[in-house]
Amino acid sequence: MQSVHIVSAYDEELKYLSKRIAAMGGHAERMVEQAVEALVNVDHGLAQKVIQDDLVLDEGQREIDDKAIIIIARRQPMATDLREIVGAIRISADIERVGDLGKNVAKRVASVDGRQPNSLFRGLEALADLALTQLKEVLDVYASRSVERIGFVRDRDDQIDAMYTSLFRELLTYMMEDPRNITPCTHLLFCAKNIERIGDHATNIAETIYYIVTGDQLPADRPKGDQTDKVVLPGTVPVK
Repeated sequence: MQSVHIVSAYDEELKYLSKRIAAMGGHAERMVEQAVEALVNVDHGLAQKVIQDDLVLDEGQREIDDKAIIIIARRQPMATDLREIVGAIRISADIERVGDLGKNVAKRVASVDGRQPNSLFRGLEALADLALTQLKEVLDVYASRSVERIGFVRDRDDQIDAMYTSLFRELLTYMMEDPRNITPCTHLLFCAKNIERIGDHATNIAETIYYIVTGDQLPADRPKGDQTDKVVLPGTVPVK
C-alpha cells in the first residue's frame, strides 16, 4: 500500500509513476502477443507494427526516468517513498526490455517461411502464453502490492525454463533430421530464447516489488531451470 502525504501533489506524482508502469506493462504484453501471432501466421505487416510499437516503450521509460529524478530532487523522499521511486525506474527498465524481446521475435518473421511443423509453433505459443501469464500476474502484484503472491510468480519461471528446454531439444531434432530445417529452426530457437527471457524479467519485477514493499531483498540464489546446456543430441557423447 502506498503511503498518503499531506501534500496531495506528491501523492499524485507517485500515482503517476504507477499508472505509467501499468500502461507500459499492458503495451508490452500486446507487443509480445502480436509478435508471436505474426510469427505463427507469417504476417509481415503485423510484425512491422510490433517493431514500430517499441518506440512507445522507449519513450515511456525515458518519461518515468525523468519524472522520478524530478520527484527525488523536489521531494527528497525517504524510506518507502524512495524505494517506490527507485523501484519504478527498475521496473520500467524491465518492461522496456520485454518490449525489445517482443520486437526481436517480430524481426524474425521475415526469416521464417511458415513451413515448419505445426508442433513447433504450438510450442512457441504455449511458451509465450506461460511467459505472458507470469508478466500479467506480476503486474497485478505491483498494482495490489500483494507480496505474498511473489513466491508463486518466481516459481512459475521454473515452468517456463522447463518448457523452453523441451522446445530447444525438439528444434535441434528437426535440424538434425533435415538440413533444410537448420536456418528456420535457428531463427525459431532465437525466438524461443527471447520469450523465455520475458519470464526472467517478470521475475526481476517481482523481486523489485518485494523490495519496494518490505525494504528487504529476496534471496539471490534462485536456481536457473534452463537446462539447454545439458541437452545431448542423439548419437553424440555428453561433455563432462
